[in-house]
Amino acid sequence: MRQALRLPLALLLLLLLGSALSACGAEARGRVSWIHDGDTLEVEGLGRVRLLGIDAPEAKDSARDRFYQERFGIAPPRLRQTAGDALRFNIRHAKGQVVSLRFDGERRDRHGRLLAYVILPDGRNLNLLLVEEGLAGVYRRFDFSLKDDFLRAEEQARQRQKGLWAK
Repeated sequence: MRQALRLPLALLLLLLLGSALSACGAEARGRVSWIHDGDTLEVEGLGRVRLLGIDAPEAKDSARDRFYQERFGIAPPRLRQTAGDALRFNIRHAKGQVVSLRFDGERRDRHGRLLAYVILPDGRNLNLLLVEEGLAGVYRRFDFSLKDDFLRAEEQARQRQKGLWAK
C-alpha cells in the first residue's frame, strides 16, 4: 500500500512544483491593445501594465511636475510636450504588438497594475528606449535590476539634450 501511494504523491509534488515555478515565472506575453500614456499600457489577457523603472510626464498638470521642476528645472510646457511625444512613441512602437513582460521584484504597484519591462518583438526594452529618447526619466524611488543601465541612458539623453532634456 505504501509503495502505491509514493508514485501519486511524487506526481502531485511535481505538479505543485511546476505550478509554483510558472506562477513565479519571469515572463508573460500578450498583445498591446491600448496605450494609456508614456509609462502605462494595456496588454490583452493581462491588464494594465506600468513600465517598470521609468516615469514619463503626464499629459495634464500633475503633482509630479514639481519634482521635474525642482530637481531638473524642467518647465510644465516641456513636460506636456514630452508626455505627448512619449504617448506617440509607444503607439508607434508597441500598439498592436505581441510583447513579452519581464518582471523584476514586485509584480504589481499600489494601483494594481503589473510592473514590468516591456520587451518588443525585436528584443528591445521599451522602458529603456523611452529613457534613451528622453521621453521618460528614471524612477528613482525604488530599486530594480536595470537601474544603473537606465541611469546611464538618462545621462546620455541629457547630454544629447533629447526630449525632457532639450534646451
